Amino acid sequence: MDFIIITGLSGAGKTGALHSMEDIGYYCVDNLPSNLLRTFYNLCETSTDKAMKKVAVVIDVRGGDNLKSLFRNIQDFREENKEFSVVFLDANFDTLVTRFKETRRRHPLTDMTPDNSMEAALALEATYLEPFKRLADYVIDTTHINNKQLKERISTIFLGDVQKSIVLTFMSFGFKYGIPNDCDSIFDVRCLPNPFYIPELKKKTGFDKEVYDYIFDSEETKIFVKKLIDYLDFAVPLYLKEGKVEFVAGIGCTGGQHRSVAIANLLREHFAKKDYKTVVSHRDMNKNL
Repeated sequence: MDFIIITGLSGAGKTGALHSMEDIGYYCVDNLPSNLLRTFYNLCETSTDKAMKKVAVVIDVRGGDNLKSLFRNIQDFREENKEFSVVFLDANFDTLVTRFKETRRRHPLTDMTPDNSMEAALALEATYLEPFKRLADYVIDTTHINNKQLKERISTIFLGDVQKSIVLTFMSFGFKYGIPNDCDSIFDVRCLPNPFYIPELKKKTGFDKEVYDYIFDSEETKIFVKKLIDYLDFAVPLYLKEGKVEFVAGIGCTGGQHRSVAIANLLREHFAKKDYKTVVSHRDMNKNL
């Protein structure tokens, strides 16, 4: 059975994630009371209906104090070797504040704060949910990604049998737009030749052959990438052996348009040839175009 528990911060994209799960064939339930999780899981487990064998549920602070039972259930499920995964949707504080102000929605914990403020409610929620973030199999930070990119990330993770392998995500980004919070490792490639300063390459990206050739004509780039691949070839099987189901590598240059894009693409191609399930995400590639 493929049973996915989606939780996370209000405004971080749980609804979008659930819609994405529905689009790829999951039976979806929003705002399931956490004290019904085990009952619903058992129902799906014993059902003869094939539709109940791929299920995604959202459980969050709307369930109030029942979050305590959710935490216990997840721990018990792990001890019982139940088939399930936990996805945690996250975003930075300022982004969540902006999203709430744009939608003019009321935060579900507002009445629990001394001043009934949305900011205080967000801070309280983050405290409540921190233990679940540590328990999660997948942490997706939506601070800098749109709904389309979130859907791509969800689809890549859950299309196929994620229990038998590890999903390798190579995310290019620009340091000037902030460091992604959901990366397991960050690799800084700003030390390599920068096509930005070549007028005919400035408006191109790491997908263009001229940019790729400029970057990899450098001996420093060739050595850097060889050592990076050697490290990842060594480390990824160790993560897999430990039971990690997703490894996110952030590849950062200044603007996230040239060097990081080219190297993230190369890494994705390298590990795809080794039969790993891979995805590449270019967070900031089009922001300077």
